[in-house]
Amino acid sequence: MKKVYIISGERSGDLHASNLVLAMKRLDPEISFRGMGGSYSEEAGVELAVDYKDVALMGFLEVVLGFRKVIKYLNLVKNDIQKYRPDALILVDYGGFNMKIAAYAKEQGIAVHYYIPPKVWAWNQNRALQLKAITHQIYSILPFEPEFFEKFGMKVHYVGNPLLDEISKFKTHDFFFQKNELNYLPIIALLPGSRKQEIKGMLDKMIALVKEFPNAQFVVAGVDSLPESLYAPAKSAGIKLVFNQTYDLLSHATAAVVTSGTATLETALFRVPQIVVYRTSSISYQIAKRLIRVPFISLPNLIAGKEVVKELIQDDFSVGNLKNELQRIFTNVVYKGEMLQGYDLILEKIGDQSASDTTAKYILDSI
Repeated sequence: MKKVYIISGERSGDLHASNLVLAMKRLDPEISFRGMGGSYSEEAGVELAVDYKDVALMGFLEVVLGFRKVIKYLNLVKNDIQKYRPDALILVDYGGFNMKIAAYAKEQGIAVHYYIPPKVWAWNQNRALQLKAITHQIYSILPFEPEFFEKFGMKVHYVGNPLLDEISKFKTHDFFFQKNELNYLPIIALLPGSRKQEIKGMLDKMIALVKEFPNAQFVVAGVDSLPESLYAPAKSAGIKLVFNQTYDLLSHATAAVVTSGTATLETALFRVPQIVVYRTSSISYQIAKRLIRVPFISLPNLIAGKEVVKELIQDDFSVGNLKNELQRIFTNVVYKGEMLQGYDLILEKIGDQSASDTTAKYILDSI
């Protein structure tokens, strides 16, 4: 029986890991999985040695301050891999942690498969050479990555984007409005992120928009793996909060304010005009500003290779700027139309293959 160790470190990675596990099980029902992940991976049949919520950190400063915690779990996972002796190690995103695990596994003679590799093209591009040295094979979900890695003598498989798999399975709830006690005013979806630090940094300014748009209703996409108390400011402002209904919310939304991350691409694939926002600690921002080598931070703009959606980052992320951009979406037909054309370009570049199925075949063939 084949044994696979799989590691993801946050919610979207956990979701993609679970779908890959299910795809591999369809091809080989006898295969067994152990590793680090969350509820999605566990439901897919992964025996969890570590829940990623115990490890999760973000931002340069936060990672430095939480260094001891990271080292503790790195050692725990390394020891667990040593005991489990898998036929293959699959790493899903989560670059800082997973690249250290990859180096360890390579030393142990374990084949390392990296699904959704670190964004080495964004900063310190020479890390691509490190990635080359510690991986057996890389599977990319961004269409521009294989060309980048070719410059370093690496053959990377573009497997499609796993969000398409998720969206293709989605069916709209027939009574979404009634279920969540919503009225029929246009919906402005607020997606503040899936990590504590993101919600603390982004939600307040999103909420401040409410009084500026009395003819719309604001709805926050909540994540039930986080404490509900994080969303208390939204509730106090009379904003509706829906948990684990992001796709339903996007399928009914007229516009969205979205924290930079996977959700920006999901919003684009649902063809919802959006504003991308992000704010981090001033120290983390100053470090990132000096390191980042790409002109955009949002996935829609990176994939399109041009500005499709407006990015309001750090000091630009203000209530005034948010208000102006939302008004453009609601009143400027040309601006909205150009954004939707940009979404069409993104979909064309992504293609229509199933990322989970394609990656599963590659990995099982190599094992």
